[in-house]
Amino acid sequence: MSIALITWGRFFDKQGNKITVPAPNTDPDKPWPWDFLCSEVSEMGHHFDALQLPSASKCLGGSGAGCDGYGIFDLRDLGSKKQQGSIPTRYGTKKSLLQAIAMAHANGMDVWLDIGLHQLMGENGGPGVFRYLGADGKTQNGRGATTPGWFRGNTGNNDPVPPFCLEDEVPNVFFDFPFGREKSFQHCNPRRITIEDALDFGDWLFRSTGADAARFDDVKGTWAPFVAEFMNTGTMRNKAFYSEYFEGNPDTLNWWSTSGPMYSRSSVEDFTTHWAIQSACDGGNLWPLHRGGFFTWHPELSVPFVDNPDTDTSPGQQVMNSKLLGYAYLLTVPCRMALVYGKDYFGGDVWPGSYGLKKWIDNLCWISRKLAFGAYNVPYGDEKAIVIQRNGQGGSVGHSPGLLTAINFDTWSPKKVTVQTVFWPGTHLHDFTGRHHDIWCDGQGRATFTIPSNAFSHGQSYLCFSWAGMEGSAIEIHTRPTTQTIIGAPDLDVPPAGPTDTPVGSVFAAEDSQISLTLDLPKEFASEHVVVTLTAPSGLKETKEMVDGDHYKSVPTQESGEVVISVMTRGPELPFELQVTYTAPRGLQ
Repeated sequence: MSIALITWGRFFDKQGNKITVPAPNTDPDKPWPWDFLCSEVSEMGHHFDALQLPSASKCLGGSGAGCDGYGIFDLRDLGSKKQQGSIPTRYGTKKSLLQAIAMAHANGMDVWLDIGLHQLMGENGGPGVFRYLGADGKTQNGRGATTPGWFRGNTGNNDPVPPFCLEDEVPNVFFDFPFGREKSFQHCNPRRITIEDALDFGDWLFRSTGADAARFDDVKGTWAPFVAEFMNTGTMRNKAFYSEYFEGNPDTLNWWSTSGPMYSRSSVEDFTTHWAIQSACDGGNLWPLHRGGFFTWHPELSVPFVDNPDTDTSPGQQVMNSKLLGYAYLLTVPCRMALVYGKDYFGGDVWPGSYGLKKWIDNLCWISRKLAFGAYNVPYGDEKAIVIQRNGQGGSVGHSPGLLTAINFDTWSPKKVTVQTVFWPGTHLHDFTGRHHDIWCDGQGRATFTIPSNAFSHGQSYLCFSWAGMEGSAIEIHTRPTTQTIIGAPDLDVPPAGPTDTPVGSVFAAEDSQISLTLDLPKEFASEHVVVTLTAPSGLKETKEMVDGDHYKSVPTQESGEVVISVMTRGPELPFELQVTYTAPRGLQ
């Protein structure tokens, strides 16, 4: 099990408009979200295994308040082209995104992207026609230009409206409706054109950013054979995925994730667990918690959550009360990865309208990462309280002794319980929330304790017991390098190498980091030379002339900061790929 922080949120402004996290174009005193992550990532590494980013592509409206990454205009614009009124996306520039990913790796965390391939918005050439800027920033020769044959007809009756297409045979046609122009992967014209474009985009995205994994948005409305092909092609083949199948029935989630064509290739968001938590926290009905979510079917495929940006701002879907009780449950149960919603986590000083649960969630993250291992069971449950248990993995202190989490939803009365535990008779147990005194198991391995009441629905009526002696054990952070590939081509956002020395990218490198370069040229230009120059923050330059297949390691950087990479050729203009491996600093100076 790992824990990921959902690094964005949706909010309502004073006029009732739905907006995303603050950004300087709407909140002048706030940084771009990617820059905010860079400033906070060294702290996050002590609590989380991974960061879940929002969709990073340029949307209809550019960096506007509601441009949250899902009304996508140009997939390949991550904040590097002046389109839709801005260079940045709502989250910032491509350069800051790459820096945030590298700094997350330096703090031992994986980075999950969010990939939305269901629809496009912002037609700028007529119905079904999208045109994008290329690398020169002037010409609309950008990759991914569409025709109406890429999309289904918007007639509402599944009839084709030439030159549009029939709706794909998606998993749930009833709930599938287009946001803007919905792509057709099954019926597109020419055949497979949308598939090939998506595969090209995915390969470019992962290689350019160096991200580790991704969430696939709205698989309920996407042709499943395409989803499987996407995840099993090229660079994506070696990446982990989980998918949003918005469905609370665990049987349906099991069907989609384990049967053809997915065959367990992707984990799935565990909406069953979300609805069970909502039922307990808001409705006082604990029986769904007793049964458990999709994680009881396939923990290795389950990605549960308390709330996310969709449920939190949808009436009837969000958890309104006692969210911490939901997190105590979430961070105890077995799963592939548990999601913590950033709006729940951060305080109002960071994101206006946030819930400020950080200090309690940090404690639960430590408990989960240190203690929540082994088989899962429910030794006690009634209409007001539940006790859940992880059996541990044996060994001594420091070797996953197990965890006993007790949660009381009663707003009036404490709950005294005696439960059979997996601990040996006489085991000394400590409550790692700090709310209960130490206890000892009796001669049969039973533990007796009192769970505080959930008075005023404050959400702190939970206890987490495990072996005494684990207190103060730190989470180790394993710094690792990042590999990002600069891909130069006329129809992308980086120009080809030309006769003048041209900056094509940069990396944010730690002091003493060695920067490794690998050059890849098209076969027809394999004998051509490319001059690569690295310029340190001090202005010191390091230049290397390279040919196809060359590898080069720079001298160690003398200072932390941005190293600018520029290229030029001694011959014709060249498309190129320059793989750059480096280690970012853990924090900002």
